[in-house]
Amino acid sequence: MRLVIVSNRVTIPERSEKAAAGGLAVALREALEKQGGLWFGWSGNVREATSAPNVVERGNVTYAVTDLTEAERQSYYLGFSNRALWPLMHYRLGLTEFSRTDYAGYLAVNRRFAKALIGLLRPDDIIWIHDYHLIPLAAELRRRGVGNRIGYFHHIPWPPAEVFGALPFASTLASTVAAYDLVGLQTQTDVTNLMGCLVAMCGASINGSRLRVGRRQTQVQAFPIGIDVEAFRKLAAASVRSATTPLKATRQSLGERKLVVGVDRLDYSKGIVQRLEAFGQFLRSHPDQRGRVGLLQIAPPSRSDVPEYAELDRQSDEVAGRLNAALGEFDWTPIRVVKKAYSRNALAGFYRRAQVGLVTPMRDGMNLVAKEYVAAQDPADPGVLVLSRFAGAAHQMGEALIVNPFDTHEVAEAIRTALAMPKSERVRRFEKLYDTIAATDIGWWTRSYLAVLSGAAPLEPEIVPGPDKSVKLPQGRSGSRKPPQKPRSAGGVPARKLGPVGLRGSAPAGPQPRS
Repeated sequence: MRLVIVSNRVTIPERSEKAAAGGLAVALREALEKQGGLWFGWSGNVREATSAPNVVERGNVTYAVTDLTEAERQSYYLGFSNRALWPLMHYRLGLTEFSRTDYAGYLAVNRRFAKALIGLLRPDDIIWIHDYHLIPLAAELRRRGVGNRIGYFHHIPWPPAEVFGALPFASTLASTVAAYDLVGLQTQTDVTNLMGCLVAMCGASINGSRLRVGRRQTQVQAFPIGIDVEAFRKLAAASVRSATTPLKATRQSLGERKLVVGVDRLDYSKGIVQRLEAFGQFLRSHPDQRGRVGLLQIAPPSRSDVPEYAELDRQSDEVAGRLNAALGEFDWTPIRVVKKAYSRNALAGFYRRAQVGLVTPMRDGMNLVAKEYVAAQDPADPGVLVLSRFAGAAHQMGEALIVNPFDTHEVAEAIRTALAMPKSERVRRFEKLYDTIAATDIGWWTRSYLAVLSGAAPLEPEIVPGPDKSVKLPQGRSGSRKPPQKPRSAGGVPARKLGPVGLRGSAPAGPQPRS
């Protein structure tokens, strides 16, 4: 039985490259190496025309990557994935922009990925698809006769039906989830929200962790993702002896001052601007702390082609500059915003040095920075984690100081509480947090998900409602049905009898399958 992983981006490692400790990519690579497998996705390259996937063998893992055209990158990636789905999934309706052209491009790339992947599949493959770029991929595979077990993991939040329903064609996109045998999400809240969407939009029925759309049954379950705790702990412990430039410079510049650290991609979901304002509020409310503590915010840019991210870049610079001008001294800069990426070794050292880890996203699927911060701490003298209640990690990490990131005064007081917390209390909280993240590390996450997916009873590979190529709005009626299609083979996967699946309830039926 071979594992096939599909993700938006895939990087083919060089033959001499050794995987860095930790990280989702490393965990997935290790899972593939254990039993042999295939990793398929976008190469990250843009070409004038696309061709067959580039297939490369690296030990026990086969990497198959395909390029995108510039038009596909604009519509599938920058457009629908990052200007429609990303803000919507993070509850940011005001930033959601929908374009029919982008939606059509999103569906077209998923169809092309499905067509390319089929030629690489074997009859006993287990397929594991990752994240919001590829929601309809299983439906496209099913429409082409693939009967293998297919799982999906949604790494970001899933909003309630009232939010998700604002997306045009929401019911059609949601219905494609029924093509999966197992859907994994970060928290039980996300599970509840997804099930609610399928009930409201697709007439699904629910029985425990399983839901049924037509004759298709899908299991939906929370699998909170973790990190490689032991590897990150060792990195942080080694950083104490490190003489690398970033860490050495940090020690020299801070002296005996305390450090509050934040590490995030430059993304509006991370609440970076609000975090800077909260730290400024902390210094205004507690003037005795001026000159005694500083904030280091590491924020490497991302998706610079999207206008909202360029605006966030400008805002973060403006807020940091204003607060430093108002609160700084000639020998002390309260806030340092560094917009560059650092190695995991350097990040582990920053975490270890910081008395407070400030992890305050406005909304996040999990947030692994929170877990990395805890793993990096000195057990004898740990720092304190301040964590947003809207991060998925808050469901597991209740011993952190849980805050509302929209309330700058509350965050400011949490910083003060963390800095003043007695060592005995810090140790108590740390030990409970560490036990939690160690018990649910990245290895546990991978094994747990794959055990459920591989152990799932085989389901009939019926054709499920698939996205409409013509991108027409549903008309509020069931629509015409095509007769059952003849069995066909696809990429070595045995074809079985296929038939259309109807949707129950009053929601409009999704577009019907076609050859």
